[in-house]
Amino acid sequence: MDKIEKEYLEQAEKLGRDCEILPGGIKELAFKLQKSAKTGKPLKIKLGMDPTRPDLHLGHTVVMRKIREFQKLGHTLQLLVGGATAMIGDPSGKSETRPALTKEQVTENAKTYFDQISKVIDMGSTDVLNNADWLHKLTLPEIISLSSKVTVAQIMTREDFSIRYKEGRPISIHEFFYPLLQAYDSVVLDCDIELGGTDQRFNTLLGRDMQTAYGKEEPQIVMLLPLLEGTDGVIKMSKSHPEHCISICDKPSDMYGKLMSIPDNLIYRYYSLLTDISNSELKVIEERLKVENPRDIKMQLAHLIVEMYYGKECADNSQNEFINVVQNKGVPSDIPKIKISGDKALVDIILENKLAESKGEIKRLIAQGGLKINDEKCTDINTIIKTKDLPTVIKAGKRKYIKVIQ
Repeated sequence: MDKIEKEYLEQAEKLGRDCEILPGGIKELAFKLQKSAKTGKPLKIKLGMDPTRPDLHLGHTVVMRKIREFQKLGHTLQLLVGGATAMIGDPSGKSETRPALTKEQVTENAKTYFDQISKVIDMGSTDVLNNADWLHKLTLPEIISLSSKVTVAQIMTREDFSIRYKEGRPISIHEFFYPLLQAYDSVVLDCDIELGGTDQRFNTLLGRDMQTAYGKEEPQIVMLLPLLEGTDGVIKMSKSHPEHCISICDKPSDMYGKLMSIPDNLIYRYYSLLTDISNSELKVIEERLKVENPRDIKMQLAHLIVEMYYGKECADNSQNEFINVVQNKGVPSDIPKIKISGDKALVDIILENKLAESKGEIKRLIAQGGLKINDEKCTDINTIIKTKDLPTVIKAGKRKYIKVIQ
C-alpha cells in the first residue's frame, strides 16, 4: 500500500464515523480515496436494496446518508434494486424461511422507492441498476460455476443458518443462493466499496471473496453501519413493527411526535446516525445530556430531522402542534372530521375510521386508558356517540384523533 497523505486519512476518518470498515479499517478506505483522487476515477459505491416492502424508514437512511457523504466528494452510487434477489428474500437474521415475492410484487414495491430515496441521496450521481437484468439470464452452467466458488462450510458459518440448523429448523436450498447472488452482483458491478447494515456482514464480505475468485486484484471493502432501534429503544426499526417505526413518508407532525417518544438513551445515537452534526457538536450534545432536561434536547432533534425532510416551516408547525397537543393537552388543528346522521356505536366509528384495527385493540386501549372522548377516559366499549352531544373528539392512543360532527 502506498504512503497515505493526511488529506485522505482525514476524509476516511470523517466517512468512517459510526462505521465498521472491513478488512483494513480506516487506512484501506483512505488508500482507495487517495487512489481515486490521483487517477481521477470516482469510487463506485454499491448499495443493494431489495424492494420487499414499499416504504422506507429512518433506519434505512443511516446507510443512505453515508452514501450521500461519498457523493459530495464526487463518488458514484450504484443503487442496486434486487429485482431477482427480492424474489428469494434475504434470510439474514431470520429464524425461518421468508416467503418468496412474485415479480409483480417486486415491481410494485420498487415504484415507490426512488421518490423516497431522492429525499436523502443525489439521484444525479446515482446509477440505478436491477440485478434481474443479469441474474435472470444466468445459464445452468454459469450457476453451477458460481456455486462452486463457495463451500457449504462457508455458508454454514452464517449465524442465522447455523442456529437454524442446530435447532432443527428447516433451511431451503434456495436461501443459500441469496448471499451467492448478492456477492455475484459485486462481480458484475466491479464496485470498490459496499455499504450495508451490520446484519449484512456475511453477504458483503462474501462479495469481496467472490470478486477475488473472479480475478479482481483490489476487491471491494465493506462498510457496515449500526441498525437503528425503533421508538421502543429495543427492537430494530422495521416495518414488521409499525408501532415503533418512523417512516420517511410520515406526516411532519407524526414524525415529530414519534421522535419525541424515543427513550432518552437514544437521543445521542439518533443525533449521530440521522443528522449532519459534526463530532464537536456531538460532544456538546453528550455534555448537555448530563445536565439539561433531555426533553429539550429531544425537541431540537425532532425539529432538526423534520426540517431535513419537510423544511423549517413544517418543522416549526410540528413543534407547535406537539406543544399544544402533548404538553398543553390540546387538540390538533387538522384532525379529520367525520359526519354521522344519527346515534352510532363508538366501536363502529373507530373501526370505520381506522383508529384501531380490531375490537381486541379497542379493548386494550380502554384497559390502558388510551381511549378518550372529549379528553375523558372511555371505560365502556359499548358507548354510543349521540348526535345531541356533537361535536365530539375521539382520541385513540397518543396521536390518532377524529372529530365527529353532524
